Amino acid sequence: MAVDNRRVQQTTLSNGLVIVTETMPHVRSVSAGIWIRTGSRCETPELSGISHFIEHMVFKGTSRRTAEAIAREVDSVGGMVDAFTAKEMVCFNTRVLDEHLEAVFDVLADMVLDPLFPEDEIARERSVILEEIRMVEDNPEDLVHEMFSQNLWGHHPLGRPILGTSQTVGSFDRAAIDSVFCRRYAPDNIVITAAGNTSHQQILDLVAPRFGNRKPAAPAVAARAEAPPVPLAELASRSKRELEQVHICIGVPACSIADPRRYAVSVLNNLLGSGMSSRLFQNIREKQGLAYAIFSDTNHYRDAGMLTIYAGTSLETAERLINSVTKELRDLKENGVTAEELRRCKANLKGGTLLSLESTGSRMSDLARQFLYFGRYTSPEERIAAMEAVTADEIQQLAREMFQPSRTAAAILGNLNGFQLQAAHLAC
Repeated sequence: MAVDNRRVQQTTLSNGLVIVTETMPHVRSVSAGIWIRTGSRCETPELSGISHFIEHMVFKGTSRRTAEAIAREVDSVGGMVDAFTAKEMVCFNTRVLDEHLEAVFDVLADMVLDPLFPEDEIARERSVILEEIRMVEDNPEDLVHEMFSQNLWGHHPLGRPILGTSQTVGSFDRAAIDSVFCRRYAPDNIVITAAGNTSHQQILDLVAPRFGNRKPAAPAVAARAEAPPVPLAELASRSKRELEQVHICIGVPACSIADPRRYAVSVLNNLLGSGMSSRLFQNIREKQGLAYAIFSDTNHYRDAGMLTIYAGTSLETAERLINSVTKELRDLKENGVTAEELRRCKANLKGGTLLSLESTGSRMSDLARQFLYFGRYTSPEERIAAMEAVTADEIQQLAREMFQPSRTAAAILGNLNGFQLQAAHLAC
């Protein structure tokens, strides 16, 4: 037993699979997740999107259950099974009443361990995912963020779309799917987490018979690691005449998820554009009326990160909005943050941290991300203490390091009518 932090316990099986649980005896539900250390950044250019494709295909039947049987068994007990693919992980998860955990976990494990990948379902799901790719093309907010990510990370795998492209998805066959599945869905690439009205021993008893006899990945697969990305300060413009608004994404590289400065980045992001009291919302939406939606966000990966600012506005006010955003960035660099503003941001982050952990699903996900990236459990109290320790001087220094014209990338999408984004627009 590696960890026993009151309600949080961890066990690592002999084949490398990690099991982490948190007991919440005051609830009636249990959330469980099977997390795979893979994702779009683990793919070659020719196989871009295959992790997401496999995530879809896992629901299409096993040797014991058809796709319909999978859905029916979960629905019959009022449970939920879901999945998602990200840049650095794939997750299959369930939320169910405690009395039905064993039955639904059996379904979840069966899907992950024994998918059949039927040829006819591969053809059918290819069409579904091609429609999903077209849906991104039709959603300007999603599309401009995708443009920005590809711009910032260039040819690095982090810059590729999670869904892949119509060309790559159109090329996937049974052999490619089987090959990637066998390599990446090995037990030493898996973390299983559960939170709710359950015990660590109950989860061990569910996991060990199903996963314990699986062999770990071959050494070459287990050791494979992508090089860290080198961010690019590129500008991208794309005209879509049918759009009413101009959609703008401006951003800079940020620290990795393991960097101690991530707490300062969270505070900086919060005061800049996370919420209705943030500087971007108050000064650009409320005082100037330049946008309905404007916010900032952060994404942290194991060896990189980014902070992005998004806004939608009219073509006539696009340049003024960009100038207003860069003015806010300059102000943070030159004047820093007041003590009262810093206090409000920390209180907001503390409340958000604690409120986000009130459900079994969020607890289960939180456990997984901590063990996937850090290999250990950090309590909410420890994280809040780290945020409380962030100083105004740290925020200002971080702003000076991050918000430099030579590090700033941007993407703009809309009926541009000849408007071109220039480096001079981003002189922060």
